[in-house]
Formats: sequence, C-alpha cells, structure tokens
Amino acid sequence: MAKLVWDETGKRLYETGVSQGVLYPQSGGTYPNGVAWNGLTAVTESPSGAEATPLYADNIKYLNLFSAEEFGATIEAYTYPDEFMACDGSAQIAKGAYIGQQNRKQFGMCYKTLLGNDVDANDHGYKLHIIYGAMASPSEKAYATVNDSPEAITFSWEVTTTPVNVTGYEPTASIVIDSTKCDPTKLADLEEILYGSAEEEPRLPLPNEIVTVLGAAGAGF
Repeated sequence: MAKLVWDETGKRLYETGVSQGVLYPQSGGTYPNGVAWNGLTAVTESPSGAEATPLYADNIKYLNLFSAEEFGATIEAYTYPDEFMACDGSAQIAKGAYIGQQNRKQFGMCYKTLLGNDVDANDHGYKLHIIYGAMASPSEKAYATVNDSPEAITFSWEVTTTPVNVTGYEPTASIVIDSTKCDPTKLADLEEILYGSAEEEPRLPLPNEIVTVLGAAGAGF
C-alpha cells in the first residue's frame, strides 16, 4: 500500500497551444491528400449527449439510460487551405471565381497541443488530436474597415461529426495520442503517415490502422 501524494515534482501537468493543423478532405470513406492548415488559432472540442434518462420502478429509481454521445467542435483560424472551400460549401466556377451554398464535403483533421509540467515547461511532450467525419456548418464572416486598431478577420466554423468504426469499441469521431505515453519510434511512424514523407503523401489513417501502428492498449491507462 502507498499513501497518496499530491503535486509531486514533474507531475504538475498542463496543456496549452494549438499548432500543426492538417486538413484531410474525405474521399470514398478515406482521408488521403492531407494539406497544411496555416493560421489555425483555436479548436474548441464540444462533446454533447450522454444525457441520463432515469427510469423508476417499485417506487425507487431503477436505473439510468444514457443517450448517445456526439462529438462536435469549433474551429477558428485567420485563413484556411483552398481544399477547405469544398468543405465550406464553395465551388470554383471560373478561374478565381467562387460560388457558395453548394454541397459540403466531409473532412478529417489533426492538430497538436503542447503538454507541459513544472520541470520541463512546454517541452514535456505533446498530444495529437484527430477528428473524423467532420462537417462544417455555414459561418459568419464579419468584414470591417481598416482603422487605427487593425485586426485580422478570424474565421470560425461549427463542426459536427459522424463516428467511424473501431474494432472492439464503440464508433468514435476523435482520438487523442499522448507523446509521453507512446513508443517514440512508433509515434514517429504515425506522424510520417499524418504529415507525409519524401516517398508518401500525407493521409489520415483510420483508427484500426492507428492501433496497428502504435500497438494495442495494455491494461489500465
């Protein structure tokens, strides 16, 4: 037996930042041809659902039934890759001319957040966040005159998702990968798939392939 200890050195963890965004337009149920998403400023993950519906019997609370959980997000950026236009309901009808209100294309994406602690600060590690089956809703674009307090326009999209299958688990629309808990070599292999290499184009692997690359989970967390 061991007594609990709080706030040990090196275990005061925090998470910060968002960087290295990648967009993967969906094609035939897969996510090939990833492109860098420059100017990404925020991704706000917003799970919903999993709400309890109580059932009563014999004059007592019998059990709770929970609704399905859904994954949503809000993406904010100063700009977006051209490939995102189809995901945002735009289509090019002539060179440099675009129309809106078109069918929106599903996409996947990944981005990185920094994992810090009281010893290494922001250099402790990082987390890779992966989203599947995303659909962007129409967003407001507020254009304003240039003045003595200049600001760049920030674009924002509300995103809903459709989960993908994972063998042995419920379908999911999101994966988080902790660099401090992964085999570094296997993680590097996964990042080569996500970000591309001299030989291969960047693509987003489905969850079952990620399990194959990183290795199946053991007991515990």
